[in-house]
Amino acid sequence: MAQFRSLLKYFLAVSQEEGVGAQVRRSIGTMKLRNFSPFLMLDHFHVVPPAGFPDHPHHGQETITYVLDGKMAHEDFTGSAGVLTPGDLQFMTAGKGIVHSEIPVEDAQKTPVVGMQLWVDLPKALKDCDPRYRDLKKDEIPVVKPHDKTTVKVISGESYGVKSVQELAYTPVDYYDFEVAPGGSFEQKFPEDFNVFLYLLEGGLQVNGTHLPQYYAAFFNRDGEAVTGKVPEDQKGNSRFVLIGGQVLDQPIVQHGPFVETSREKMYEVFMNYQTGTNGFERARGWSSKIAGGLKESEIKEGIIVKDEL
Repeated sequence: MAQFRSLLKYFLAVSQEEGVGAQVRRSIGTMKLRNFSPFLMLDHFHVVPPAGFPDHPHHGQETITYVLDGKMAHEDFTGSAGVLTPGDLQFMTAGKGIVHSEIPVEDAQKTPVVGMQLWVDLPKALKDCDPRYRDLKKDEIPVVKPHDKTTVKVISGESYGVKSVQELAYTPVDYYDFEVAPGGSFEQKFPEDFNVFLYLLEGGLQVNGTHLPQYYAAFFNRDGEAVTGKVPEDQKGNSRFVLIGGQVLDQPIVQHGPFVETSREKMYEVFMNYQTGTNGFERARGWSSKIAGGLKESEIKEGIIVKDEL
């Protein structure tokens, strides 16, 4: 019998404004939970075009963006650009520095873009690595159905004997998208040195005798080898939630917005680098994205942004 982890804390992720006209439900990165190593922030975002997240920098972290509905475009100062469609993910390593823009693609219906963005700390030795991207398309994600009431998209890690695509991020992270029908249950193992949490996108969940409603985030103690839960039989409709674990980093966290370091001295250096366009931010000087002002579906062909011949 597996030893199941107990609940550390749980709370409602309250909606707030972020970026330019975007709405996010933030759990990690709030007064209720500043960070949960290696995790720095979790946003459940809802963005209606032309709102979005125009040109902004990052340093010393990785971001994992999961698009659930709509289309999200990105562009950065390295020349990388692309579009995430429903079910796609992007693993971005900011490393020593990057400036990018994340903008919803506007269609005729102005379909909102809904998704999750997770910020993950980088180990101290990798904070000055070169930036990189790893895109994971919906069709590349294995799906396992252990029984008729539970389905798991194995984004990163291993669930019910099914393994994901490997080498997506520097910091070890396991990431699962569960859908469980009323009366169904799940079990998921994690390494002992991983912090683990879940976030409820739809429906409710019973965990260790505690009922968690929609939009709640729940965080677990490191006192077991697995997490378990079930959906009440009388619930109307399925429950959907992300269950995520990451290797705890034994290092200080000094964070100022999208810059993350391990000391005040290093943070001061990062600010100077950004302001002077040096040590990773050389290409930030005079750069501005072509998508920051908005992007229409007609400006995309076969998944490639063609706006102004980008």
